Amino acid sequence: MPRFDTVIKNGTIFDGARAPRFTGDIGIKNGLIAEIGQIKDTAGARVIDAKGLHVAPGFVDLHTHYDAQLLWDPYLTNSSWHGVTSVAIGNCGFGFAPVKPAERERAMLTMERVEAIPMATMKAGMQWNWETFPEWLDNLERKPKGINVLSFVPIGPLMVYVMGLEESKRREPTKAELAEMCRLLELSLEAGGCGWSAQRLGDGFTSVQRDYDGTPMTTDLMSDETTFAFAEVLRRRGEGFIQLTQAKADFKADLAFTEKLAEVAQRPILFNAVVVNNRHPHQHRRLLDWGKRMQEKGLQIWLQGITTANDMRFTFEDFNLFDGDPAWLEVTLGTVEERAVKMRNPAYIAALRESYDHGSAPLVSGPIAGLVIERTVKPENKKYEGVTVADLGTMRGKHPIDALMQLVTDENLATVIFIPQFNKDPDYMKELLDSPYIIPGVSDGGAHTKFLSYGRYPTELLSDEVRKGRISYEEAHYRLAAMPARCAGFIDRGTLAIGAPADIVIYDKDRLSLTPSEVIRDLPGNEWRRVEKAVGYRHILINGVETFTDGVCTGAVPGKLLRHGLTEGRSRLIAAQ
Repeated sequence: MPRFDTVIKNGTIFDGARAPRFTGDIGIKNGLIAEIGQIKDTAGARVIDAKGLHVAPGFVDLHTHYDAQLLWDPYLTNSSWHGVTSVAIGNCGFGFAPVKPAERERAMLTMERVEAIPMATMKAGMQWNWETFPEWLDNLERKPKGINVLSFVPIGPLMVYVMGLEESKRREPTKAELAEMCRLLELSLEAGGCGWSAQRLGDGFTSVQRDYDGTPMTTDLMSDETTFAFAEVLRRRGEGFIQLTQAKADFKADLAFTEKLAEVAQRPILFNAVVVNNRHPHQHRRLLDWGKRMQEKGLQIWLQGITTANDMRFTFEDFNLFDGDPAWLEVTLGTVEERAVKMRNPAYIAALRESYDHGSAPLVSGPIAGLVIERTVKPENKKYEGVTVADLGTMRGKHPIDALMQLVTDENLATVIFIPQFNKDPDYMKELLDSPYIIPGVSDGGAHTKFLSYGRYPTELLSDEVRKGRISYEEAHYRLAAMPARCAGFIDRGTLAIGAPADIVIYDKDRLSLTPSEVIRDLPGNEWRRVEKAVGYRHILINGVETFTDGVCTGAVPGKLLRHGLTEGRSRLIAAQ
């Protein structure tokens, strides 16, 4: 009987806990790390030669929307292509449980708008055989998984389940309704939810993610008092954490509310999100200062930072991330045909001009003037490829908005538009990464599939920010694995340690890079998505089993559903057997 199932030999090992790198071997037995050091006895074991390669703990992604995708893609790509071995779903208060059978269609319509998951894909790929959150987890447990999965209890579906959709947006819950929601939350956490999540964006310029009909999401309208009641549930249990997307019109009030929430819950809060804006550096600086003060007060408020370039490609056929601007919200609601009619309507055009002329800039794109026409449909429009919207107006002798709307409607909204990055100023990015409270991420994996592929963030951090000296490999691996694991309540993942599950990434640091953005048509319902893959990942192991070798999927599905629980007073994640 061999001592090990697999031995990783002669790798440069990063333990994820910020210890200095060292050259050594790792022995794996029954899915766990059994030995770290110099291993001589490899008889009978599979040997992975890692000489010249980096060996690190698998990455933990705490912000995804793979709730639907997990039902047809056990590997949750893009994430697993980039070394992610564990993900959290159910973020932002959005999800599919609990949902009554009569409300399934409306729940999918909500996710079609707010997270831009194609409706045709959800209808073809989702098998609704659950109603409650515990039933949802049981369903996930039965699914083959090529990656580890844990789930928040999303507050939005919970409120709709008890109050109804319209009532949840119209009024506060009654005392009885709130008690019932807290009871169901308790049962959901007991079943293994890792905490709860909510989006609280203002009903104004900050409300960038809206419901199918353009109204705010249920949790956007949730009062402070109701939110605190949910926090009390976590405090009573002494476990779990909160994922909070918070941004209303009053910045100081936002921070005061979040501080109070942390005091009430006495549990970690993952605050989303901190992003560099090259034009407005005060935005990330004030959040970093606030996060530092909160940690110094003893409050576990972790800041999730967007370290990925915010470059995006989109067409107006599906794009919804201009929701924070009322004029753009109106013209991007409805079917392609309905949108095209609005984009030709003089009243809507006038509103868009007014927004443009007064310097309104959607949060995700910056000024419309700087957007670039990347690809046109009709041959006669090829001359506009590569020009900005401002230059398009000059070339056509029209106001830029008129020129843009005429171009895209002439091409049935299929013109591809590129958003140049404006969040990667090297000095500002260094400020972000220098904060010890920033967890990289916000991949939004599974969402906005036709616009972005932020699941690439681990590769971009290692191949860009580390190489440019803004963060060390030791620190990067801590931020990608141990730090999010600690926030989430893991005690056995995120580091390479004896007895830990063997979630391991082995990569060639010199070859590690992103592939160009591409469109692939691999979603149910014959839908497409935009992806970015990676080269340089030689071996990816989950629970000791290799899932990818040199970027090629092995077909193994060793991933587990991770259920949150309480053992001997300590928070832990139980791997479902």
